Amino acid sequence: MSLPSKVKLVDVGPRDGLQNEKEPVPTEVKIRLVHLLQDAGLKDIEVTSFVSPKWVPQMADNAQVMAGIERRKDVRYSVLTPNMQGFEASVASHPDEIVVFSAASEAFNKRNTNCSIDESIERYAPVVSAARAKGIFVRGSISCAVGCPYEGEIAPERVEYVAKLFKQIGVQHMGVADTIGVGTPLKVRRAMEATLKHYDINDISGHFHDTYGQALANILASLEMGIWQYDSSSAGLGGCPYAKGATGNVATEDVAYMLQGMGIDTGIDLDKLIDAGKYISDFLQRKPNSRASTAILNKRAG
Repeated sequence: MSLPSKVKLVDVGPRDGLQNEKEPVPTEVKIRLVHLLQDAGLKDIEVTSFVSPKWVPQMADNAQVMAGIERRKDVRYSVLTPNMQGFEASVASHPDEIVVFSAASEAFNKRNTNCSIDESIERYAPVVSAARAKGIFVRGSISCAVGCPYEGEIAPERVEYVAKLFKQIGVQHMGVADTIGVGTPLKVRRAMEATLKHYDINDISGHFHDTYGQALANILASLEMGIWQYDSSSAGLGGCPYAKGATGNVATEDVAYMLQGMGIDTGIDLDKLIDAGKYISDFLQRKPNSRASTAILNKRAG
């Protein structure tokens, strides 16, 4: 077993985490969260989404958030762009990276984007081409890579098919996402192996939700394969709309604590990271959804 000596974490809390919040989060709070995350050592932050405010009102201030960040040269700021209109709106904000997505499940794709998998990739082709022409890195994500709320278990062949289509249109990096958190280590390994047929191990990442408490186990299984890039969310921000009361993204604090304990370098200051998660949790008037954060905050209080 050969584990990576270094791991890159992409904090998706400001975008994927906050977009589920029903009450508007002020622009300055979002900007402060990004600043606290980069102060903690995060080098990759998914900041916002250029989607129609009609569908995701929480992200209506996307341009203001991007404009308000004190940007650092060593930090990559990414934004989600679901279509050409979104990409064109994002360009003035100078993102370092855009994120495009499609599901490995036809039913999920149709319910979320009103089109089939093939149609969604066709829609992205000009977006990817335009981004790369401007020197903007393109990261893709395969939603529901191990399970779907409508179709149930997803065959690895479906994941491979979507990875192949993304590769054909020029997407440079592929995230394998367990969107509803039903994955277990062997299922996740199979989804990763399917993606590896089209992407190099250095161009793959894992995005695991913790609905059934399996996210850290799934990260460990992926680490054992040599995969060294993962999405996570400050304070475990982000719910799961398909499982009532379920948690969302795996908490960055929990992943950082585990990796630190394994002697794997993340470049993250865990105490500062916990401060960032506490800041946004205090604003949302709830406790951080992170075991490591809870334990360390209790220790501090004691």
